[in-house]
Order: sequence, then structure tokens, then C-alpha cells
Amino acid sequence: MTELLAETWAALGGGPPPPVTVSGSTGLSGPLAAEETALAAVAAQLLAARELAGSAAPVELDARHVGLAVRSERFVTRGGAPVGPGFAPMSRFWRAGDGWVRLHANYPHHRAAVVSVLGEDDPDATAAGMTALDLEEAVVAAGGAAAAVRTEAEWAASAPGRAVAGLPLLSLDRVGNAPARDVGRPRVLSFTRVIAGPVAARTLAAHGADVLRLESPRLPEDPGTLADTGSGQRTAVVDLATPAGRAAMEQLLAGADVLLLGYRPGALEALGLDPAELAERHPHLVVVRMSAWGTDGPWGRRRGFDSLVQAATGIAAACGSADRPGVLPAQVLDHATGHLAAAAALRALTRRRDEGGVWHAELALARTAARLLALGRFPDRAGDDPDPAPYLVELPTDGGPVAVVGPPGAPPWTHAARASEPVWLS
Repeated sequence: MTELLAETWAALGGGPPPPVTVSGSTGLSGPLAAEETALAAVAAQLLAARELAGSAAPVELDARHVGLAVRSERFVTRGGAPVGPGFAPMSRFWRAGDGWVRLHANYPHHRAAVVSVLGEDDPDATAAGMTALDLEEAVVAAGGAAAAVRTEAEWAASAPGRAVAGLPLLSLDRVGNAPARDVGRPRVLSFTRVIAGPVAARTLAAHGADVLRLESPRLPEDPGTLADTGSGQRTAVVDLATPAGRAAMEQLLAGADVLLLGYRPGALEALGLDPAELAERHPHLVVVRMSAWGTDGPWGRRRGFDSLVQAATGIAAACGSADRPGVLPAQVLDHATGHLAAAAALRALTRRRDEGGVWHAELALARTAARLLALGRFPDRAGDDPDPAPYLVELPTDGGPVAVVGPPGAPPWTHAARASEPVWLS
């Protein structure tokens, strides 16, 4: 963890990071550095939060808590009953004629794309009659999300792999000049979905930020996912396709300190959320953009999820056997990238306060995957089935209290995701 934390802190513009004490084990199994990646990401955002607050308190990490936090979607309950959505039946590995493909079909429009390619009568037979790359491309062309399983070497040799190769884990850049600006309670506007972006948002909420998540009326989030990753946030429905919605967004941007962008690159630019344009219109904004594959190369605007990035980059092959690909013990790419994004936002707020400037950060699941793979192999690492009870917090909701894994190293949230008007708190 120490090496990766030092690299992260340097990328955020810091010197040698303060010491971090880690106790226990995450319980994350498998041959790859899931534990080290998760611990370094959480430690980075805790260091950044303490720096912004002017605290000299040491960072002490309970690794067990971190291990549960990066698996938090498995433990969220309402009235004792699980509410996490898990993976839909079609969100799995499919055997193609010459290999394997991972599909994502948790959302109705993604499932429809899979069905349009494979049909519903015997989709396994249809998949087996196609090459892995042909199936990947057919589902993507239909508007879905897919990735053929590649080895690490195959990914490195591919065009999208080469586009990511050599990039740092994350970048935080000063992209313009602006006066120094201090804030009390940061205001965070979140255009994010699924896991990585919402994890960044809930992390910032745990550190005291007023986090407002904007949701499209045509693309609501899964309630189970929102119950987990929406902790501590407010959610407002705004239609950015309308003049009134755009006006509301501009008013919110004018009052925000941080903008989290987690949609597929290109999806929000047409709605006025291009980072370069935002630097001109709202130079006070810290912009943190997360994507699956990065913003360059042939996959720069392709849909992606943690499971698909694991498949494409060689992680699934490394975690599997000769007969079948495998997975990381948690969606570590999502969770680690979310914590790193929170670290970038907090560090940028500190730098904006101390130096002035316009600050933008870029992160990608594929970048996180590359760094995780570079940390090496741990063939004898065993995991466990942890008891989350000591780390759960109960949050009130209109439908009854929700129990979620609390934020490691930070104060617990005071409320679950709740509906709100699109306005900032006073």
C-alpha cells in the first residue's frame, strides 16, 4: 500500500504523504493486489480530508472496515432484508466460439441491446456461434455494454489498451488562473451513476460536504444501488434537455465548489458540461471526471463498468482458471476509483484555497486496473466471509431505516439518499 499511496499523493501535487497506520486485513482474496489498491485509495482521501480541515490527527485505517466498504453493495438492508441489486442474470460471462465475453445487462436498455444480439430463445447457443470480438462489437453497436476477455498482454497490444498505457493512476491539473477561494462547507454537484462516482459523492458527504445529485427523469437509478451509494446525499430530478433544466443547472454550477462527472465521456458535453467550457464559464469549479476507459483512444466514448474493465484488461484472466475467467473479490476498480476521485476533489479544494487556479482531475477504471495489475501477484492470498454488523450504520428513510456499511475513517452519514429540490442548502 505504501508505494501506491506515495504515487497517488505525488499525482495530487503533494510531497511524501504523512504516515498511515493500518491494522488487520481487508479479507479480500485472490491473486491480485485488491487489498493494497483499496487501502491506498481510502488512505489518500482521508489524508486529503484532514489536510483541507487543517487537522494534524493521524490516519489510522481499520483494514477490515475498508474491506467491507468496497463490498458495501452486498450488505445494504432495509428491515433486515437485502436491497442491493446484485448482477442481473444476463450480466455474466458468456462463452463465445473462441473465448469469453462479459456482458452488462442490469439496466433495461442494456439488457435490450443484449437481447437484440443474442435473442431470448437460446442466447447461449447464439453466443457460442460468434467470436468473442464479434459478440463484443455487436452488443456495443446495439447500444449495450460488453467486453471480450483478454489477457494482460492482449490488452496491452490492443488499440484501447495502448491509449491507456503509460498514463498515471490519476491526474490533477491546473488548467487556468483564478483567485484563491476558501470555503466552509463544500458544495458538490454530482452527475454520477452506478458505483465509482456515487462512492466519491458519498465519501465527500461523509466529510461534511453538501452533495446534490442530479438525476434525469428518463434514467432513474436502481433503488437498491441508490440506497447504498446515495448515503448522505440529496437527489433532485432535473431534465437538462429543457431550457428550465439547463437554467437550473447553471444556477447550481454557479454556487458549487466541486463538480463530479461520472457519465460516459461525450454524454454530457452536449448539455453544457464539457470541462474545457466549464473552465471558461465557471472557473471557480473543481471538476473531477471519471470514466471507464479514459477519454482518448478508440474506446474513449464507450460504455463501461467495473466488471467489463476487469474482463478487457486481463484481470478476469488472471483471477480465473484455464477453464473459465474469474473476478476480483469486490468491485475494487469502482470503489478505489471513487475514493481516489474524492481525494482529488479534496486536494484540489486545498490547492485552490492556497494557490488559486482552476483545477481539473481525470480518473478511469482502466487506469486503476493497470496500476492494480502492476502491483504483482499474490497466489496464496486467502479471503474470508466477514461479519459486517460492527461496521453498519442505520440511516432513516421514508420507507424505513436502511443499514449500510459506514464510511471507513470518517464520521457516519446522518441520513440516507433523500429527494430534494435542485437548490443548495443555506
